[in-house]
Amino acid sequence: MKKIKSYFLFSREHRSGIFLLFIILILVQLGYFFLKDNFISVNHHSEDKAWLSVQYEIDSLKHAQVTKKDTIYPFNPNYITDYKGYKLGMSVQEIDRLHAFRKKGKFVNSAEEFQQVTQVSEAFLEKISPYFKFPYWVKNKMDATSEKFQKFLPIEKEKIIQKDINTATREDLIAVYGIGEKLADKILQEKEKLGCFVSMEQFQYIWGISPEALLDLGKRFSIKSQNGLKKIAINDLSLRELSKFPYFNYNLAKEIVIYRTMNNGISGIEDLTKIKGMPNEKINIIALYLIF
Repeated sequence: MKKIKSYFLFSREHRSGIFLLFIILILVQLGYFFLKDNFISVNHHSEDKAWLSVQYEIDSLKHAQVTKKDTIYPFNPNYITDYKGYKLGMSVQEIDRLHAFRKKGKFVNSAEEFQQVTQVSEAFLEKISPYFKFPYWVKNKMDATSEKFQKFLPIEKEKIIQKDINTATREDLIAVYGIGEKLADKILQEKEKLGCFVSMEQFQYIWGISPEALLDLGKRFSIKSQNGLKKIAINDLSLRELSKFPYFNYNLAKEIVIYRTMNNGISGIEDLTKIKGMPNEKINIIALYLIF
C-alpha cells in the first residue's frame, strides 16, 4: 500500500510542471474551438476556388464543342456526300435526288436550282443556302469580259454536241475550260490504267481538276462506250495484283484478302462496304471494274 502511495507523491517542481501542462492543454482546446471555423472557411474557400477553375475549363470546352459542331464552312453543293448531307440535315431521298442529277453530268448553279433538284423545304434552303459556294465564273458568267475566259465559255445559244469521253483526244480535253496540257495527259494516263471511264463522277477524284473544269467537262462529254474496260477478279487476284488496281493500295488489298478468306469470298457491293479502309464514296464506281 505504501508502495502504491509513493507513486502519487509529487514534489513542488512536479506539481508545477503538471499544472503548466494542464494550462497548455486548455489553451490549445480553446484555440481550436474559436479558430476552427476560420480554418474550415479558408480550406473551403481554397477548394471552391479550385473547383470553380475546373468548372470554368469544362464550360469552355463545352462551348468550344458546341461552336465547332454548329460551324458550317462554305461549300459547293454539287459535291455533297451522303455523310455531308446527313450532317446538314438532308433526308436520304433528297441526297439521292442530287446524286442522280449529278450522275447525268449536270451541276446545280444556284440555290433555286438546288431546291428544284433535291426538293428540300424552303426553311432548310433558307438556312443552308448562305453557305453555298459556286464557282466564280459560274456566278459571274454574264459579266465576264476576259477574252481568254470567253474563248472557253460556251455561248448559251450554242448547241453543244457531247462527245464520248473514252474517245476524247488530248486536244479535245485541252479545249475544256480549266484543263491544260499536263492535266489532259493526266486524264489520258488514268484512262489507260482503267481501260476506260465508267462514270463522269470519276473526274472529281482526279487531283487538279477544278469545279469549273468539271462543269465544262460535263457539258462537253459523257460516257457513250466502255471499250477496253479492264475488270479485275477480286476473289482470285493475289495481294500484289490487287494493290496495282488504281483505286486500291497495298493496305486495302491486304484487308480485301483477309475479308474474302474469312467470309468465303466477296459477293457484291454490300461485302465491299464491310472491308476496312474501302473508300465508300467511290464504291459504286469501283464495283463496275470488279468481277465478283
